[in-house]
Amino acid sequence: MSTPRPPGPPAGGLRVLLIEDQHDIAANIWDFLERRGHEVDHCADGVAGLARALRGGFDVIVLDLGLPRLDGLALCRRLREAGHGVPVLMLTARDTLDDRLRGFAEGADDYLVKPFALPELEARIRAVQRRGRPAAGEVAYAALAYDPRTLTARREGRAIPLTRLQGALLDMLLREAPRIVPHARLIEGAWGADGADTAALQTQVYELRALVDRPFAQPLLQSVRGVGYRIVAPP
Repeated sequence: MSTPRPPGPPAGGLRVLLIEDQHDIAANIWDFLERRGHEVDHCADGVAGLARALRGGFDVIVLDLGLPRLDGLALCRRLREAGHGVPVLMLTARDTLDDRLRGFAEGADDYLVKPFALPELEARIRAVQRRGRPAAGEVAYAALAYDPRTLTARREGRAIPLTRLQGALLDMLLREAPRIVPHARLIEGAWGADGADTAALQTQVYELRALVDRPFAQPLLQSVRGVGYRIVAPP
């Protein structure tokens, strides 16, 4: 099961890296996705999974949270710190709000709780891959710019790598600046209609603000209590 397949999935299929240590679960996912026209590569522990993910070439990573040698949260964090914006769908048996928020904070794009139906897994894979497609062209307002093709923000000459979720939120905020973008619109634009809640949005905005605001003298990302967020020009 660890032998890589030839590159290039069939038309309409995706290249999926599955990082899952439970053999039966991995085999079922592998067989189902291949029958659905996707190309699957598999790693059974976190260290091997991170090394394979860093080599790139995947449309989506399906990542188990409870992995040997390196857990899923640490793997996702290291992947994002290395500047990889590939969408990550996290699998876990943990179903608490705190667990979901931790996953989103480390850069996961979606969160699926075990046990799950395989058709739902495929639907989630396709959804995070669609949301992960970069928009065309850089967008800028005031002293802040963002290039969705490289998942990189720029402020005062400094390049700031972002996760896909952070980039999606900043992209929406910059395109609407200085207008307020409501919470619901930000959630739907970043996660889809059913992908997250206000707590997850607040977690992502907190992380985004730490990257694009706190290292600088003038804050640009403003919270409008009970309504949404906006980018404002410095006074």
